[in-house]
Amino acid sequence: MTQTNAGAETGAGATATTVTATAEPPQAQPQSNEMVMHTGSLSFSSHMSREDEEMTRSALSAFRAKEEEIEKRRTEVRERIQAQLGRVEEETRRLSTIREELESMADPMRKEVSVVRKKIDSVNKELKPLGSTVQKKEREYKEALDSFNEKNREKVQLITKLMELVGESEKLRMKKLEELSKSIETV
Repeated sequence: MTQTNAGAETGAGATATTVTATAEPPQAQPQSNEMVMHTGSLSFSSHMSREDEEMTRSALSAFRAKEEEIEKRRTEVRERIQAQLGRVEEETRRLSTIREELESMADPMRKEVSVVRKKIDSVNKELKPLGSTVQKKEREYKEALDSFNEKNREKVQLITKLMELVGESEKLRMKKLEELSKSIETV
């Protein structure tokens, strides 16, 4: 699981780098934007990259918060299990003592068999609820992690599409500026 989390964080980190890379061109764009606005074309807003960075940071902080919440719940469950195990062990010892006293009155071989059976029963009783609790928590964690990874993949795809659109927009604007420059030179 640690490798999956590290992969998710690496993917998110790579996205943040990509967003930063797209954040640099808008600083040089104001002159281009003004020229394109004069021609009547739509211009790309530099606010999109800032919003994208904020969305990336928000997604990362949400992921970290979920990870912390899951770890906190896991710790709480472990503590509850340990407390319950302590109580169960104490009760088991008490019952064991009572049974030993009762069996001391019966056949000695029967006593040993009975002790082993009782230990098996007590271990089985302890294992069943613990096993189901562990499986439930693991399912919840896996579902949360799968959901996060899916949304992260979707975000990366959208960012890639945004970068493609920005690149195409820049090419079209540069082509239009060159055409305008040529038309000005011919006049």
